[in-house]
Amino acid sequence: MRWWDIDAVFALEKELFPDDAWSRGMFWSELAHARGPLATRRYVVAMDGDRLVGYAGLAASGDLADVQTIAVARDHWGTGLGARLLTDLLQAATAFECAEVMLEVRVDNTRAQKLYERFGFEPIGFRRGYYQPGNVDALVMRRTDPSTPVSGVQGTEIHG
Repeated sequence: MRWWDIDAVFALEKELFPDDAWSRGMFWSELAHARGPLATRRYVVAMDGDRLVGYAGLAASGDLADVQTIAVARDHWGTGLGARLLTDLLQAATAFECAEVMLEVRVDNTRAQKLYERFGFEPIGFRRGYYQPGNVDALVMRRTDPSTPVSGVQGTEIHG
């Protein structure tokens, strides 16, 4: 993801997460940590021609990585794009030398939960009222050893 992607990312963010969308400033802040020799973030976008159809981000700290966001345009659901984005983030976690990857997912987002389970993430707890302003709980999931490959995931057109 580059600064020129932020407007398209923000538009997709508002469409997919209308109640708890990140602000442009949040994306700018994350990108500030994604470049240079001390980078602790990996943010990528997926394009279909000239159209941004997905994005994802990961933050690393020590031996722990955290999936910050994954989003796929509705007309690309079921195409494997979410799996390709997640694969890229797990590769980044491995490059950051992280031993485990954590994430939060809305308890009502079963589609995403199934994706994460396919990738070896296991539920470990809840964060009550995590998603605001809707006061929706988050399921906390963890995967150890992000370097272990996941079968059945094809290559991708993901761009940093």
